[in-house]
Amino acid sequence: MTEQLHTPEEPLSVGEMSDRTGVAVSALHYYERLGLIASHRTAGNQRRYPRHMLRRVALISVAKRLGIPLEDVTDAFADVPLTSTPTHEDWQRASRRWKKTLELRRQGIEQLEKELTGCIGCGCLSMKACGLLNPGDTLADTGQGARRIPV
Repeated sequence: MTEQLHTPEEPLSVGEMSDRTGVAVSALHYYERLGLIASHRTAGNQRRYPRHMLRRVALISVAKRLGIPLEDVTDAFADVPLTSTPTHEDWQRASRRWKKTLELRRQGIEQLEKELTGCIGCGCLSMKACGLLNPGDTLADTGQGARRIPV
């Protein structure tokens, strides 16, 4: 199959976006519904994506791989224009915003790790006394029996 050559200004079809990014067409449609990416329609009602959407899709893919919620990606992209090619400064602002979010997540994970290490080493086996799974014995308010086991 011969690869099509495009000019830098020529938009990509949804299939070409999928091929270039490795993201399923259905996911591209979903990201577009969420406002994370944008396309325009041809006279034949086919989607066409500006080439600058490739970077957005790549960053969404990285976020997905790292378990970052799409809501956080939306927040990070808040000042990055959809309808024009983002500037270097646009991406720098998004990077700074995202870095703050990631730092808060990292701190939360480190705190959880400390609590789990203490919990595993504690050996109390008490849902009453456990500061991690039942802080302040809040489960006592819900009655007797197992309440942390999904049914």
